[in-house]
Amino acid sequence: MSEATLARRIARYACGLSFADLPEPVVACVRRRFVDSLACILGAYGARPVEAAIAVAAQAPQPASTVFGTDLRTTPELAAFANGAMVRYLDYNDGYMGREPGHPSDSIPACLALAEAEGACGAELVTAIVVAYEIQMRLQDAASLNKRGWDHVNYINVAMAAAASRLMQLDEARTEQAINIALGAHLALRQVRSGTLSDWKGCSAANAARNALFAASLARHGMTGPAPVFEGEMGFFRQVTGTFELDVEAFGNRQNGDFAILRSLTKTFPTNGELHTAVWAAIDLRGRIADLDAITAIRIETSEFNRRVLADAEKWRPTTRETADHSLPYNVARALLDGDITLDSYAAERIADPRAIALMGVTTVDEDPALTRLFPGHLANRVRVTLADGEELASEVIDGPGSLLRPMGDEDFERKFRRMAAAHIDRPAQDAALAFVAALESRTDYRPLFAAMRPRANPV
Repeated sequence: MSEATLARRIARYACGLSFADLPEPVVACVRRRFVDSLACILGAYGARPVEAAIAVAAQAPQPASTVFGTDLRTTPELAAFANGAMVRYLDYNDGYMGREPGHPSDSIPACLALAEAEGACGAELVTAIVVAYEIQMRLQDAASLNKRGWDHVNYINVAMAAAASRLMQLDEARTEQAINIALGAHLALRQVRSGTLSDWKGCSAANAARNALFAASLARHGMTGPAPVFEGEMGFFRQVTGTFELDVEAFGNRQNGDFAILRSLTKTFPTNGELHTAVWAAIDLRGRIADLDAITAIRIETSEFNRRVLADAEKWRPTTRETADHSLPYNVARALLDGDITLDSYAAERIADPRAIALMGVTTVDEDPALTRLFPGHLANRVRVTLADGEELASEVIDGPGSLLRPMGDEDFERKFRRMAAAHIDRPAQDAALAFVAALESRTDYRPLFAAMRPRANPV
């Protein structure tokens, strides 16, 4: 008998994992990532691309899945897209850097939308989220997409198709077909994160999750997809990544306890994760510089990835929020000026601030091979500032808060949630949402969560 395809082996893992296989630290991690995602959702209420997604969802009313912040119920696919756009809008949700960067919590809204539609209990929701993290992060470890011009959300096609199939209680064969359809039919280009960035930067992952739910629905009803989608002559290996090895048998399980979600990273700033340590370095330097007008040169030393992705031509004069929050020179300039990076750092007037533009004008970004060698285990950056009197100050940060060495705790996630929630929901509603997630695995009805997250008049 020939060896099973990679899609089939991934399907077998997704169907075989059970909630009983998950140790408490993994379940606790899911709860934290869930709270983190809710914080990001609240911070995106009212954003233009989110409002566009809600308007589209409103055209397909259906008593299946709820859109956060509204009374609207729609299809699981459209709820997954709208809620996923909220999670991703601020670039504040979790992340992971392997050979490919990505944001595994992008699958949480889709898992929730489908769990609500299918009547799946909290334990099944938690397990599906773990499945999505496991598959996406293992694929991120296996092969780079961005160097070949493809977007990292292509891995969500696989991860979310598997998680959706599990929530739909599909067998291995149909789960394999869901993966075949999702990956074979929906490849996203890296242009979404190149040049001047558009609204779609924050929607590409939500769209991948939406497509995966649709693929699983088709597979449920017997649709087959292109196969073998990874190994075929015109498949993913030959056309997209090159051949890579993926030991699915070594994925997180009851025996090894090695679940990828425990390696995911979280954010203290609403910006690209790979530049967080540069922000911390700039904040450190700001406290040591008496007069910012005395700065004559800024040199940022970073990894090859950061130099290539976060300091390309368009990142030096950003004109959109999406470009600014992925600009290494802009974020260092803004952190030097303000001593922080907040949601307001990407307001139009801040992006056009002549002081920031002037600081970017004296900034250079260079690769340091030593920092590249630390990457992706450590997302390190070094910032050097030269003053008018010739003095040079430097700050290097190897790991910041939210990293594996300095993980955020429950109190940090609660603080982040309440900070994002303050403008939209009152304290009792905040308490209700947090209490819901604290017992997520035991929930059978998701309506109280959506009710708590609905904006009230004058919540502050």
